[in-house]
Amino acid sequence: MIVGIDAGGTLIKVAYTENGSLHFIKYPIAEIERVAAWINELENPTICVTGGKSGVLRSLININSKEMVEFDATHLGVQYLLDRMGRSEDVYVVTNVGTGTSIHCIQNNMQERLGGTGVGGGTLVGLSHLLAGVTDYEEIVALASKGSRDRIDLKVKHIYEGKEPPISGELTASNFGNDLFCVAGELSKEELLATVVGLVGETVSTVSVLAARQCASSTIIYIGSSFIHNPLLKEVVESYTVLRGATPLFLENGEFSGAVGAMISLK
Repeated sequence: MIVGIDAGGTLIKVAYTENGSLHFIKYPIAEIERVAAWINELENPTICVTGGKSGVLRSLININSKEMVEFDATHLGVQYLLDRMGRSEDVYVVTNVGTGTSIHCIQNNMQERLGGTGVGGGTLVGLSHLLAGVTDYEEIVALASKGSRDRIDLKVKHIYEGKEPPISGELTASNFGNDLFCVAGELSKEELLATVVGLVGETVSTVSVLAARQCASSTIIYIGSSFIHNPLLKEVVESYTVLRGATPLFLENGEFSGAVGAMISLK
């Protein structure tokens, strides 16, 4: 068995091949000892580990393992998953939205980290807890999908009321920037959570579009655990990316890119 593991700040993603088939599993980081126990029970596996918690995981397993830089592993994994989708891209940006967000330019089969933002899945969960008292990820997503941002966010068209704005009126002028003093006590959890998702999605897509210009590309590939079972975040990121003139692509099983890259490095 060939196993690649991406031990991140929130999740542990595992990709492995067995009998010619590719399999994916994920665990919360709190179950790192369970993952180590599973590895220790495998018979003669070949293992590569990446991610911020890779050192912790390696200290818990009794089997020799290789360690790989997370950015390089993700690059390899993205290329492999693109091939599986039948896509061929020469120059593109990869935006990895996990606990935070990391952005990379891929060209000439090389990756360069352009930067990132601390806004990501951790922001989504943290603000949801502070503003609405909701901590369960599935509940956050379900409630947010029923909410509206109209009373909370200020759009460009609201500022230029009665005249044509110089940029798209649908762009958000200020997240949480509407006149909230009159409605603060009336806002529902659904509205607050939808606006949190909007803040995260718009921030991620805005910095990605700027990075794509730096990379001389219009294609942005979005990956990461924050998109798992979160269609609203996908919708915000996709629409805002298109609105700002770039082309978004959500990679199938993209959250496993680091684990897949680690696995491929062993072949």
